[in-house]
Amino acid sequence: MLGPRATRSETVGPPGVGGAPSTVGDATAAVDAFLASYLDDRLQEARQVDAVFAEEVAGRVAAFVLRGGKRLRTAFVWCGWLAAGGGDDPGTPVRIGAALELLQACALVHDDVMDGSPVRRGAPAVHTDFARAHREAGLRGSATSYSATAAVLAGDLALAWADDLLTETALASPHGDRLHREWRAMRSEMVAGQYLDLRAQATGSSDGDEARTIATLKSALYTVERPLALGAVSVAAGARATDALRSAGRCAGLAFQLRDDLLGAFGDPALTGKPAGEDLRGRKLTYLLAVAVRRATESGDAEALAALGPDHTDHTDHTEDGVDRMRAALEATGARAVVEDEIAALAASSVRHFAAAATDASARREFASLVERAVGTAPAPDREGA
Repeated sequence: MLGPRATRSETVGPPGVGGAPSTVGDATAAVDAFLASYLDDRLQEARQVDAVFAEEVAGRVAAFVLRGGKRLRTAFVWCGWLAAGGGDDPGTPVRIGAALELLQACALVHDDVMDGSPVRRGAPAVHTDFARAHREAGLRGSATSYSATAAVLAGDLALAWADDLLTETALASPHGDRLHREWRAMRSEMVAGQYLDLRAQATGSSDGDEARTIATLKSALYTVERPLALGAVSVAAGARATDALRSAGRCAGLAFQLRDDLLGAFGDPALTGKPAGEDLRGRKLTYLLAVAVRRATESGDAEALAALGPDHTDHTDHTEDGVDRMRAALEATGARAVVEDEIAALAASSVRHFAAAATDASARREFASLVERAVGTAPAPDREGA
C-alpha cells in the first residue's frame, strides 16, 4: 500500500511495455523482481528484531522463496486478470502473485515436515537444512525435533508475510473486499485438504470420491481456481466471467493434481526436484491409487490388491520392493492409463471454459499454453484464436 512510509518493494512496477506484463513469462519475471525487493525489505525488518532470527529463520524463508518453483499460481493470477480485461494497474496482479508464492512457501515447508521429505526444489528441504545446522553447531537435544519445530516457525513466517502483502494490496484496491473473500476461502480450503489428506492416510482409505475431494481442496482450488478468480476480481470481473474462470480453474487444477500424483509415483527426481515414490511409501490416498484399487477389486486381481492394500507390510516397512510392486500394480490395473486420459479430458475442458470468459485471443493462447505446461499434456487448440 503506497503512502509516506512505502518501502522500495511497494513502489516496484512490473516489466513490460508501458509497465504491464505482455506474456506469462513477463508476469512471472515481474513477480520474481517484486519478491526480491519485498523480501529484502522483510529481511531488514527482521534484522531490527534480532540478528539470529533474521539469519536463521527469515533468511531461510527468503532463500527458499527466491529459489524458484514453477510460479504457476502467479501465472494463473495474471491469466485471470487478463481474461477479465486487464486494467490500468498491472501491479495489483503482480502483488497478488507474490503473496501466493509466499503462501506456497509456507505450504511446502510445512508439507515437507509432515511428509518427512528431505528434498525440495532440488535442494535440502528447510527442515533438512535446520537439522544439518543443528548437527554442525553441536546444539543440544534432538536434531529431528529441533528441525521440525524450526521449520514450522519458518512456514508461519512465510504465511505472515503472505497475509501482510495480500492485506496491503486489498486495502489499496477498490475491489479489496472481493480479493479478501477469495483469499480467506482459499486458506481454509488449503488446511481442510491437507487435514483430509492426513486423515485418509491414517484410515487407509481407498475411496475414489474422497481422493477427488482431497485433490480439489488441496490442489485444484488453491493452484488454479482461486488464483484465476483473484486475478479476475482484482478488476471487477462480472459474475458470468468469474464463474467460467472458476470452472476452467477447477478442471485445470484437478488435472494438475492428477499429473502430480503420476509424477509422485513414476517421476524422475532429476526433473521433479523431489524423491519419487514417497506417496507410495506412505500409501497416501491419491486418485491414481483409488482407481487402481477399484479396478483390481472389479477384476479380482488379488496380487494387485495385496500390493496396494493398506495392510500390506511392505508399505509400513517402506521397502523399495514394496514401492516397486505398487508401481507394477498401478500399471497392471490400467490405472496409470485411465488417469492419463482423465488429465487430457480435464485440460481440454479447462481451455473451453476459459474461452467462454476471455474475449482476447492472445489471452486464450497464453492460458492454453500454461495449462499444457502445468499438466504435461496438450489441450485442444483454440481454433478461433489460432
